[in-house]
Amino acid sequence: MGRPDNRAQCRQTKREKNMRQLISRAGLLSLGLGGLMSGTASAQALEVIGAPTPGGMGFQPSSSSLASGINSLDHMILIIITVITIFVTALLILVIVRFNKRANPTPAKFTHNSPLEVAWTLVPVLVLVFIGSFSLPQLFKQQDFAAVKADVTIKATGNQWFWSYEYPDDGIAFDSFMLAKEDLAAAGYDESLYLLATDTAIVVPVGKTIVMNVTGADVIHSWKMPAMGVMQDAVPGRIAQLWFTPEKEGIFFGQCSEICGKDHAYMPITLKVVSEAAYAKWVESAKAGNVQLASN
Repeated sequence: MGRPDNRAQCRQTKREKNMRQLISRAGLLSLGLGGLMSGTASAQALEVIGAPTPGGMGFQPSSSSLASGINSLDHMILIIITVITIFVTALLILVIVRFNKRANPTPAKFTHNSPLEVAWTLVPVLVLVFIGSFSLPQLFKQQDFAAVKADVTIKATGNQWFWSYEYPDDGIAFDSFMLAKEDLAAAGYDESLYLLATDTAIVVPVGKTIVMNVTGADVIHSWKMPAMGVMQDAVPGRIAQLWFTPEKEGIFFGQCSEICGKDHAYMPITLKVVSEAAYAKWVESAKAGNVQLASN
């Protein structure tokens, strides 16, 4: 009588096992669909591109032609510095090994070597001229406003300790303050962006030339956006200019880069680069008094 009971119990166990597997697969399918929907929703949001990276050693990703030129120049100079460092180190080792007292008990008594002196004077000059031939055009490009046609003009005014922005062609003006940590989630940012994200952001269209007129209202500030390769001091009583053409849609962060008082560290900058259509919608919304972008 025990065997039929055991077989029935085994069949029951198998049925329960199969049922659990079906439920588990259904759950996984549900999670997968949920993840796909979540991923789709996330894909619609702007990507954070220009932000500091923990442990990072290089520049932020280049997002304009100016930033690309600066990065290329930096890489070239790094190669030159590395070659010079290796060469000088090799010379030092050679001198230590070959001309120490044990290996060279009778020191040389010559006073000079004209060809060698010409070489160590001329070679550094040529290296500097070579570097200048690449760095000066990059510098002139940043300041060549005669060749720049502004698609969007923005005025940035540094205050202690926040930024004020104006779009004079559209009649838009607003202030921008750093978000408190407890307000980040509501604004669509995670906690890693604390000290970077602001309650309002500059919004610009991708692929268009942006000219910014920068000034200060009280003390000297500095408007800096590393991913765009631009920085300009904001001096009270003066209007200085910078320009850039963003090449990627996304969210970029900068900061005041001139010590301006006790809250200097709490003066970040948020830049959002969007499509032309999204920018046009934002302009209409901002004219009506809502300067928040529809979604991050």
